[in-house]
Amino acid sequence: MEHALLDVLPGRAAEFEEAFGEARALISASPGFLGLQLLRCLENGDRYLLLVRWESVEAHTAGFRQGPSYARWSELLHRFYSPFPVVEHFQDLGV
Repeated sequence: MEHALLDVLPGRAAEFEEAFGEARALISASPGFLGLQLLRCLENGDRYLLLVRWESVEAHTAGFRQGPSYARWSELLHRFYSPFPVVEHFQDLGV
């Protein structure tokens, strides 16, 4: 599971959500993609939590980030973040 806490520039949430709609098609077409959730914070409307399920860490880091769609993903979304998000991967322990 990929986890990214996205702090969107104040007042740009609606624009971010619209851009994410286009970006979603790019990531979902990537090999190894299993699904995603984009959640908006109730206490801070400019903060989002992105959770992406991948078959493996490599499907994300090598497959998507080094693949042909990542440049467009970056163009659509990276302009909205301040600071740039830390992206981490988590494993379900099944407990």
